[in-house]
This record gives sequence, structure tokens and C-alpha cells, in this order.
Amino acid sequence: MTGQSARDHGGDLGAAIARFGPGDWLDLSTGINPVPYPLPALSADAWTRLPDTPAAAACGAAARATLAVPDTAALTLAPGASALIRALPRLAQGRRVAIPGPTYNEHAAAFRAEGWQVEDRPGPGTAACVIVNPNNPTGRGWERHELRFLAEAIPLLIVDESFMDLTPERSLIPDCGAEGVVVLRSFGKFWGLAGLRLGFAISGPRMAARLADALGPWPVAGPALAIGAAALADTAWAKASRKRIAADAQRLTRLAEGAGWRAVGGAGLFTTFDTPDAAAAQTRLAQAHIWSRIFPYSPRWLRLGLPGREADWTRLATALA
Repeated sequence: MTGQSARDHGGDLGAAIARFGPGDWLDLSTGINPVPYPLPALSADAWTRLPDTPAAAACGAAARATLAVPDTAALTLAPGASALIRALPRLAQGRRVAIPGPTYNEHAAAFRAEGWQVEDRPGPGTAACVIVNPNNPTGRGWERHELRFLAEAIPLLIVDESFMDLTPERSLIPDCGAEGVVVLRSFGKFWGLAGLRLGFAISGPRMAARLADALGPWPVAGPALAIGAAALADTAWAKASRKRIAADAQRLTRLAEGAGWRAVGGAGLFTTFDTPDAAAAQTRLAQAHIWSRIFPYSPRWLRLGLPGREADWTRLATALA
């Protein structure tokens, strides 16, 4: 989110409880898969030993294969994409960054914290550009040729693909390898294990070395490496999840449209709706202990994630009716 000082996020159930009281809350304010990858059994070493090179290498190899990282590009493991978002402005050279908005607000906050001037559009003197693809919360998808054009025109292009796992064929990762392009990927959203804190940067080798130095030794916990390696290698689970999420996203849109809302965009794991009054709509859902996401820059937009259990779908349908 550019041009805004507030850093709101989904998932803040504490605010919902403080305002509407405790209870059995259904949190639809995030874009996290509500049917997570089933946790595998872990060896004691994953918990008791420092995360060693073989564990990191196994997780990295699984990520490279799943994300189709080319041989010319390097992959950096991190404790969530947020750690990479914070590190990149410290490593980039320049003072002006373009971040088309509205979008995920942590990018602008990270650059501003390092003294950068944040603008909505690239122009003369733009040293870096951040694109969230697909965008959060509008769902806008950027074509690869558009991103290649930006990469040629701007010294550093950062593409946040945190919601790209549903449409991997649209990823810019196959074009990575040049030092001026960094692609960020999140693990927790699609695999539904956000608490694991695992993310990836795909970049040129020199940038990867600088990121690794900034993150320090053992940046990712041993259990996260082991679970990440198993989940990333499970292509059957990923295929089935993509199919289910696509169907559930359509179901969510039908429910909301039946309540008179209009979908303005989404990325599968969330859909943003235009409502007559987003704050009133959020309150209406919260009275049924269903938490949603609204935005400080739009009085009409409300974002919903996907319910998981059939009982959760029933709760939402009843509240919307």
C-alpha cells in the first residue's frame, strides 16, 4: 500500500475479540490455505540439532524442483518472505522505489524504514520497483512480458509471488538469473503452514550471497526445513489442492454475489469484494464471529479468505443470508 502510513494486516483476531467478544471465531481475514499440508513425522534431530547444511540443501533442492528454478539462478531460504522483504531495501542501491498500489503494505514500509522515497509509478531516477503478482488485494496479474520490460528499464525489480502457487505457469522464475531481478515466494500460504515461517528468494548469485549474509547462519529452523522438503516434493497434494481451491474460490464468489456484493479481484486463496459499506459488512460478519479484512484506503472493499470445513461454509452462508 503506497501513500498510506497504516500497516494493517489480516489475521488480527485479537482486535476482533476485543471489539466483539470471545467465542468460536472463523478467521477469513487471511489468504492462508484452510486445509493445510498434513504434518509428517519428524526425527528428533530436526528439533535438537542446529539446522545443518544437508537439511537446508534438501529443502532447497525440493524448492528448486517445485518452483522450476533455472540453473542460472540461485535460491535463498529464509524464515518467511517477510524477512526477505525487510532485507532487500538494505541491499539495494538508490533512493527512489516504485510500488504500484494499492498492494501489500510491508514493501513500502520496509523501503521507507531504510530512507527510500516510495512512489506509485516508475520514473526518471527510479532505482527499484516492487510488483506483487498476483496483487494483494486486487488480484491483478502481471504478464511476464510486462515484467521483463520493467526489468530492462529499472536496476532492481522485486516480484512478490506469494500467491503464485495456484498459477505457477505465470511465474517470472524461469526468467531469473540476472542480478537485477529478485522473485519472492511464500511457503505458508499455499501449504497452509504460515506458522512454520519459510520463504524463498530466487535471484542472481551475487544477490543471493548478500541475502544469505544479511540473514545470518541457520535462518530457517530445522522442523521448517524438514516439513518444507516433504511438502514441496508432494506434487499429488499440490495438484489436488489447486483443484479444490479453484472450486472453493468460485463457491465463495457465488455466496458473496448472492448477498449483493461484487468480486473485484482475487488470487484463489482470497477474493476482494465491492460492498456498499465495508465496515458495516465486516461488523455484520463479526456479529456471527466471522472475521474479515477491510482496508483503510477503500470504504467499500472487503476481503475474504476461504472456509475450510463444510460447517464453516454453512456459517458463512448463514451470515451472508
